[in-house]
Amino acid sequence: MTHLPERLSEDGTTFQVGSSTAPKVIHVYEDMRCPVCGEYEADGAAAVRRLALSGDVRVDYTLASFLDDRLGGSGAKRAANALRAAFDRGKFIEFHDVLFAHQPQEAVDGYTDAFLLRMASQVKGLRGKEFDTAVRTMKYREFVGASQRAYESVGAPGTPTFFVNDTPVPDDLRENMFDRDMVGLVLVALGGPDQGPGPAN
Repeated sequence: MTHLPERLSEDGTTFQVGSSTAPKVIHVYEDMRCPVCGEYEADGAAAVRRLALSGDVRVDYTLASFLDDRLGGSGAKRAANALRAAFDRGKFIEFHDVLFAHQPQEAVDGYTDAFLLRMASQVKGLRGKEFDTAVRTMKYREFVGASQRAYESVGAPGTPTFFVNDTPVPDDLRENMFDRDMVGLVLVALGGPDQGPGPAN
């Protein structure tokens, strides 16, 4: 996988992936337990990733964790904490993709420490004492709470929710975000780069 630069937003709640000079920003609000987020990551995200790799967009990820309260358990919070720990090693997006590729069923609360560490072993250079300890101790619980509050602050109706340059993707375009062949049309409609859609590299 071609490396994409990763940063935290100024308020420390959001992962920013891609060029800091990209002309457009796609902001994705996700809950790691959300199966609809998994559907987006399985297809539409491929086109978004291609645009990030080419420098046309930056992709921001804010991780909600409301499904833990709704369904019981702590998996969304634990996954968000582990992703924050992966960011410290420059591995956020790689680990994010691995977790969604192996996403447990929503009701199972499958993002246990053991599962997260097992998945982390698939990302070269991620596992280590510091990372493993951060996962097991919920080192970044304050980050997890702040990210949930950031999600709540935009009034999102659920996850995934998409913004393009701070403009919410309207309902009549939202379904196109789930199709790699249609994502480009959303960006054009909202003033994004006029590029044809296509699979990620």
